[in-house]
Amino acid sequence: MDISVKGKNLDVGNALRGHAEGSLSSAVDKYFIRATDASVVFTRQGRKLRADISVHPGPRGLLVQGRHESDDPYAAFDGALERISKQLRRYKRRLANHHKGQGETAMLALQYVIQPDHEDEEIAEDAQPVIIAEMPEEIATLTVSEAVMRMDLADLPVTMFRDRTTGRLNVVYHRVDGNIGWIDPSDNDSKK
Repeated sequence: MDISVKGKNLDVGNALRGHAEGSLSSAVDKYFIRATDASVVFTRQGRKLRADISVHPGPRGLLVQGRHESDDPYAAFDGALERISKQLRRYKRRLANHHKGQGETAMLALQYVIQPDHEDEEIAEDAQPVIIAEMPEEIATLTVSEAVMRMDLADLPVTMFRDRTTGRLNVVYHRVDGNIGWIDPSDNDSKK
């Protein structure tokens, strides 16, 4: 697995680089031997340090992401790695259960509840959102449970997908109450 360790506003020394590469390699290889690549970015934000980890565990273009902030770069990395390990373990278990034929292929989205991360940051009343151009991305054909899993692994707030059973574009998203919302638009032409 190719591992990239970089720093923004921070010089990443050999000791920190070695710790990140060794720990990340061990954690990912525990679940996926054929992981393609991973990146670790340490960012200094005032007195805090943030570690962002991204891993491509292998097939289907999945991306697993985790981040953590701390005063210490090692603690920031270890916190982000803990989240990555938890996500990889969950993904590996779901793949194993799917291949063993246990349970239904399409798990109900209502059964898969993710606890939200609570951010205590306040947003100013006059703050205007910035529109950020996203890169073009292929819309995958998935079941609802696969879409929820991708959203969770990539640590995204929302995921658009083409439903494998209906062929329509659907959306899954994190609700404020911690549950997962699923938008399955109806076919308006059939009601006319």
